[in-house]
Formats: sequence, structure tokens, C-alpha cells
Amino acid sequence: MTVPVNPLTSALAQMQAMATQAAGASAAEAQGSSGAASAGEFASALKASIDKISGDQQKAVGESQAFELGASNVSLNDVMVDMQKANIGFQFGLQVRNKLVAAYTDIMQIQV
Repeated sequence: MTVPVNPLTSALAQMQAMATQAAGASAAEAQGSSGAASAGEFASALKASIDKISGDQQKAVGESQAFELGASNVSLNDVMVDMQKANIGFQFGLQVRNKLVAAYTDIMQIQV
């Protein structure tokens, strides 16, 4: 029995593209004159990340429902890979939120 690796290859390619994009963004920030990102850029990046996490979850649920209904174009391995990608994205978002809350709490406790 052969298992197609297209979803895994696709996930790996997406992760490599995101890493390249993040490295390019940090290099661009390092070369910038002010050196600090504006609040609008951070908010838009955060919103884009949350939208991507939500989109991945909706796609995984849609594929899962299509598989349960017996759609011929959806395989079990595609469903499982997409569910895991959605779960990893959600866990990442949750950890980012926890770090932001911890940072906010630390800043609020600073004596001026």
C-alpha cells in the first residue's frame, strides 16, 4: 500500500515559504531607519495570522464533513493532515496569545 505524500510535501513547502517570508521581514526591519514596527503593521500581521488559523480550521472541518459524506475527491490522509495543520496553527496562536498576555501583565506591574 502506497501513501501519497503530496499533502506532506505541500505542508513542508508552506512551512519553508513562511520561514523565508519571516526571515525576509526581519531583515527588512533590521535595515529600516526607525527599527521599530508600527502598531498598524503589528495589528494587521496579527489579524492576518488569526484569519489564516481560522481559515485552516474551516478548511479542515469542511474536508472532514466531505469525507464523512463519502465525497470521492477527499481522502482520509488529506483530512488527517489538514486537521493536524489546523491543530498546530491553533496551538501556535494560543501560545502567542499567552505570551502577549504575560507581557502585558508584566508591563502593567512595572512601578513607575
